[in-house]
Amino acid sequence: MSIWERSRVVAVLGAAAVVAAGVAAPASAAAEVEQVVNGAFDTSTEPFWANAGMTLALDDGRACADVPGGTTNKWDAIVGQNDIDLVAGETYRFSFDASGDPAGRGVRAVVGLAVDPYDTYFEQSPVLGATQHYEWTFTAGASTAQGQVAFQLGGSPEPWRFCVDNVSLVGGVPPEVYEPDTGPRVRVNQVAYVPKGPKGATLVTEATTALPWKLADRAGKVVAQGRSTPRGVDVSSGQNVHSVDFSRYTRKGTGYTLTVDGETSRPFDIGAEAYEKLRTDALKFYYTQRSGIAIDDALRPGYGRPAGHVDVAPNQGDGDVPCQAGVCDYRLDVRGGWYDAGDHGKYVVNGGISVWELLNAYERSPGLKKVGLAIPESGNRTPDLLNEVRWELDFLLRMQVPAGQPYAGMAHHKIHDQNWTGLPLLPHLDPQPRELHPVSTAATLNLAATAAQAARVYKKYDAAFAQRALTAARTAYAAAKANPDRYAPESDGVGGGAYNDAKVTDDFYWAAAELFLTTGEKGYQADVLSSPEHTADVFGAGAFDWGNTAAAGRLDLALVPNRLPGLPAVKASVIAGAEKYLAIQRQHAYGVPYAPAGNSWDWGSNSTILNNMVVIAAAHKLTGRDRFRDGVLTGLDYIFGRNALNISYVTGYGEVSSQNQHSRWYARQLDPALPNPPVGTLAGGPNSSIQDPYAQSKLTGCVGQFCYIDDIQSWSTNELTINWNAPLASIAAYVAEL
Repeated sequence: MSIWERSRVVAVLGAAAVVAAGVAAPASAAAEVEQVVNGAFDTSTEPFWANAGMTLALDDGRACADVPGGTTNKWDAIVGQNDIDLVAGETYRFSFDASGDPAGRGVRAVVGLAVDPYDTYFEQSPVLGATQHYEWTFTAGASTAQGQVAFQLGGSPEPWRFCVDNVSLVGGVPPEVYEPDTGPRVRVNQVAYVPKGPKGATLVTEATTALPWKLADRAGKVVAQGRSTPRGVDVSSGQNVHSVDFSRYTRKGTGYTLTVDGETSRPFDIGAEAYEKLRTDALKFYYTQRSGIAIDDALRPGYGRPAGHVDVAPNQGDGDVPCQAGVCDYRLDVRGGWYDAGDHGKYVVNGGISVWELLNAYERSPGLKKVGLAIPESGNRTPDLLNEVRWELDFLLRMQVPAGQPYAGMAHHKIHDQNWTGLPLLPHLDPQPRELHPVSTAATLNLAATAAQAARVYKKYDAAFAQRALTAARTAYAAAKANPDRYAPESDGVGGGAYNDAKVTDDFYWAAAELFLTTGEKGYQADVLSSPEHTADVFGAGAFDWGNTAAAGRLDLALVPNRLPGLPAVKASVIAGAEKYLAIQRQHAYGVPYAPAGNSWDWGSNSTILNNMVVIAAAHKLTGRDRFRDGVLTGLDYIFGRNALNISYVTGYGEVSSQNQHSRWYARQLDPALPNPPVGTLAGGPNSSIQDPYAQSKLTGCVGQFCYIDDIQSWSTNELTINWNAPLASIAAYVAEL
């Protein structure tokens, strides 16, 4: 799960949408009322104002300002107007004409609160060039007489000129209706079907009886045909659908298409090569997430950047970080690790589950030992995956409280900025003070589990590090047992995600399991066997995530050779969990092994689906039964385009894929000088709770699969995170070795 990034945004936009041609709007329920004064700048610029030493002046009927270079944040240079009236529930049309010289400069156009806490009610970030008209609608979630229309212009290293005209905020307008472009009604895996694996597609149609389908090769020759199977209304999307099964066709090739009901699918391949590439790409993602090291453009063309948070201004750095006020009186060097998601925070519990899943894949998939990742450590006689994970492990070890201090041996829950920052912002330009947050039992057990796991995995390559990791794991586990109820609070969510967790029996079970698997010691064995999690059904709607880790312990107990009493029952429980997910998948018209209660899709649902597939893959390893292999392959179809939105959720894979995941430095949507996320980056996916204002503005009332939008502002549906790419890499490694 990603961070709960509030970014000082409240309120909540109801039915907002960018004005789109061809979308009919209902009649207005009230008279339209202009809220902005003198937005046409006919004779003066008043009552608009400018800060940062800028002078706002008329230029050919427009208001223009020379924006200084060398600022860090968007809000360091602002043009705006205060005393704007807003009424909760009222729909507004926000529009203006603007230009930027030189072209390519981004502006953050905001309707928000003019006084502390400066809440944002609506925002967009167009990239300016020649004069262009911009227009959106949104529904205000709060009433105020102290509103503000603002153009935030800072963050450019070079000076530039901003001009604006016809600024308007009109109340009483009808809400617009957002309709996603879902392309052809035949939904397929846009990447590749494995030749001897299952091959399924889903048709969206009004028809209720079987329809003929045809599979064509790249040249348009029909190579297979059959009839669809009506499935009725799919609960997860609200669509009437049919299934198409063309599994009997096994010839490798590229550019296949499927035609049914007068619609032709997007093209796809039949072959396994794409998954070998995906295995590498999904793992390469982690290098560009690194903190504390310059990213070498020669290793990742287009992604090179200076080191972030290494105590070089404007960074305040991670080399000597204090605690939050009143938490501790020491400072720690917590450089390194991976940035968690689209922000600059680093979190032990999310780093922990990410490390575990990558090392679990390493222990399960021998081919990962040979995968080259083109990282600085490549060629040092240690597998590249272990080199990459070591970058995070070293950070996790640094988060442990030193001996002689209160709560010695425990781990600080997280380290991040004192306050939220805006987008875009490269790591080395982050000016915020950094803070260590209180220790937590959950974080401490994450450290114990992953350090114990690392001790056995790294022993062959670095015995000294393995011993250091095991010592840290033992110390952490003992400290957690001495402090079993140090919970991370939900309220600690300013500047970074809270990652609150008040249930830690699962973390104790996982840590005890990893320590037992590494040491074989009776004490840890006893803790495993006495845990209430050991006999519980730990495979719920989602098998595991950062807040639910019992399944991590269960999977490793089943897969890593050991002599635990009752081991056959442990393995049987994993197989039973996988059977549960297969049963769900068989009932799902889109072949998804996931059915959340009330059709309420979770934050990061794509990772939940992939984690369920990790359980299914484990059952295949334990049994060798083909149905588990087929379940994994069918689940991948959803990720790569066989879904209600007809989109591949992995950047660069498929004809139409997610490109604008929420990130401060993969932010091309906001600044064309920055890149999109790297190829192989997983988007979070449908989230029924749509917590961010942008998603609320587009998706209010959405059904299941439709609760997603590929926009950088949608942090609740479209973020990227280290723990979401981990199951993608794990499953890609599994498929590559079939």
